[in-house]
Amino acid sequence: MEKAEPQRDANPREEIVEHLPALRAFALSLTRNGSAADDLVQDAIVKAWRNIDSYQVGTNMRAWLFTILRNTFYSDRRKAKREVQDSDGAFAATLSEKPSHDGRLAMADFERAFVQLNDEQREALILVGASGFSYEEAAETCGVAVGTIKSRVNRGRQRLSEILELDGDGTMELTDQETLAVVNAGMTVQRF
Repeated sequence: MEKAEPQRDANPREEIVEHLPALRAFALSLTRNGSAADDLVQDAIVKAWRNIDSYQVGTNMRAWLFTILRNTFYSDRRKAKREVQDSDGAFAATLSEKPSHDGRLAMADFERAFVQLNDEQREALILVGASGFSYEEAAETCGVAVGTIKSRVNRGRQRLSEILELDGDGTMELTDQETLAVVNAGMTVQRF
């Protein structure tokens, strides 16, 4: 007699764990700091756990978690505007820089260009480009129309190309698919 496989939707709390790597990657792209990203993911998971009753079983758990994380990030940013910044530089002294990789576009150059985008463009590029969300999923996560997400992605990619002085004829030798996906409109990306 065969055992029936447990239903995936039986306990949505069990599914949360599957999305932790993608949540951390998204948090890292928003905060640009590993420790802050970990804190943001933890806060989002605590909120999701407390409000699991509001999750509709059978819907997109990943989009629900990304929405909680995104909203937590923006709430924290609003709070931070009223707080004193790192005036003595103690926090800044703990930051480190990722090593650059081979190719036409060094990671350091990409990061400097990426932070020059406005928050909405950066967020749209991470969701659609690096995280592999569809335009519809990204629009749902951000609470905006699909056309708004498409516009933000297009304008963000154009702005990155301008900042990085990329032309359509040159080849890009990048080693990381997520960075390629953020810059190139036609790139397919493997989900985290």
